[in-house]
Amino acid sequence: MGLIKTTQEIYYKGEQVFYLNISNSAFTLSYTYSLSGFEENLSATDIRVYVESGDFTPGETSFVNRQIFNFTVSNNVLTVATGGDGDDAFDELSEISVDGVLRVELINHMFGGYRHTSLADVVNNFMVSYVGDGKLINNVAKSDVVFHAKRGLQEFSYDILKTVKIQEIELGPSLALAMPQDYVSYVKVCYIDSSGIKKIIYPTRLTTNPTETPTQDLNYNYLFSSDGKIIEGSSYTENQWQGFDTDNLTGNLSTEEDYYISRDNHLGTDFGRRYGIEPEHQQINGYFTINERTGSFNFSSDLSGKIIALEYVSDGLGTDSEMKIHKFAEEALYKHIAFNVVANRRNMPEYIVQRFKKERRAAMRNAKLRLSKINLAEISQVLRGQSKRIKN
Repeated sequence: MGLIKTTQEIYYKGEQVFYLNISNSAFTLSYTYSLSGFEENLSATDIRVYVESGDFTPGETSFVNRQIFNFTVSNNVLTVATGGDGDDAFDELSEISVDGVLRVELINHMFGGYRHTSLADVVNNFMVSYVGDGKLINNVAKSDVVFHAKRGLQEFSYDILKTVKIQEIELGPSLALAMPQDYVSYVKVCYIDSSGIKKIIYPTRLTTNPTETPTQDLNYNYLFSSDGKIIEGSSYTENQWQGFDTDNLTGNLSTEEDYYISRDNHLGTDFGRRYGIEPEHQQINGYFTINERTGSFNFSSDLSGKIIALEYVSDGLGTDSEMKIHKFAEEALYKHIAFNVVANRRNMPEYIVQRFKKERRAAMRNAKLRLSKINLAEISQVLRGQSKRIKN
């Protein structure tokens, strides 16, 4: 029995069409349709349902391509209920006695899902292959396997799978970008220029984001609320940084007169010569800081209105659809679960624990190599130009 559950039509089009034969005599309170061609465990929130008439009278186009919402999905069976008052799309098709189609469309349709195995399948496969009579693991609670599987998926996401997401937004006047819901750590922050090329934005050490901003009275004493908590105020450091001109750092000279007139006290330009320049600040892509108090990225003022691309690491457990493992690392996850199960058992012989530990290490190494995507053709193409001399 093959592993592919969906039909080619559903895979490439992301939808399935059922042909209807509606008439007044065939009216019923509900219609059922098998969604066996879709993936298993489909829910009503995963699909949209439309009714389209195959033949209609001019002027009756309102009956064409109407989305309906009165339906349920259970065990991959779609049940569509009719309204009974003539307002439902099925009733309207019945009233004009025309044939039509029922179109079921996946909301989040993606290609390439065959590369991964869901975490639920990993847990079930482990229970079948590693647990039972005559095996090293006689019995183990399925909840323990689920726990170790999730922990393994988290660790693999940081080290092996490198689950990197990219969020793209337009930076507003607040100069702040909220951390994504499943954010763990950032990989790279860029802004996108008019050609679609990313320009790396670097973190800066020149300013900071305070984690506490207590308010004070005229005598510099803290102010407290009625329940005894310190009243938090705005940050002076962040407010000043928002209005800072980054040209004072980069030495960006906008006019010819700037070559002869010192623009600021930080650089002290004099006839094209700049003193005290820090190499880390000699770029014009802007700066960012991480504000742990507000859970956001704060940017310098020159990036206002630009498109920001945030590349960040997720732990792979944000949503049910994300809880999956690449097939190159599936065996490593089995070994990881097995090692943690036997390592936490009382009176387990140490040589068995060490055996599982070595198997886990070897499987993780293989997974890293497989997922490293080392392509000899690409490496050769890059190295072809390394021996060429650059002539002036």
